[in-house]
Amino acid sequence: MAEQLVSGCFLKANEVRLVTLAGSRSAHRVIAPKTNKFSLVKNPSQAETREFVAQLKAYLIEHNVSKLVLNRRATTGQGAGGAGTFLMEGAILASVAQEVEFIHPATLRATDKRCSELKPLKPKTVDLGKAYDLAFECLSE
Repeated sequence: MAEQLVSGCFLKANEVRLVTLAGSRSAHRVIAPKTNKFSLVKNPSQAETREFVAQLKAYLIEHNVSKLVLNRRATTGQGAGGAGTFLMEGAILASVAQEVEFIHPATLRATDKRCSELKPLKPKTVDLGKAYDLAFECLSE
């Protein structure tokens, strides 16, 4: 069976931060560490949205990603996702061929407490760390 590649896709404001992992929770590696951010301008046109989607799809195909894991957006209250994350989420859901899964922030925190020793490759940058956590969540045990 071919190795499954999982991309953690952290949506924040008008940016998507990506970390792609291959392997299992206990033995994994980071794929394409240099490519980690795609942006969609505020109030994008149809052409700009298509360009954003094309860049993301090209990345997913180039790296043979089989699953995309997104952060579950809060819809109300403090920390609710803004219009930018809403637009990117919709564009991603409507256009990528890969399986998409949503993970709640509380799930990430619980896994981080339980499995932090398995995450020596976790990036120090906060947003990349969250993208890494999303991908890690869907790696096989």
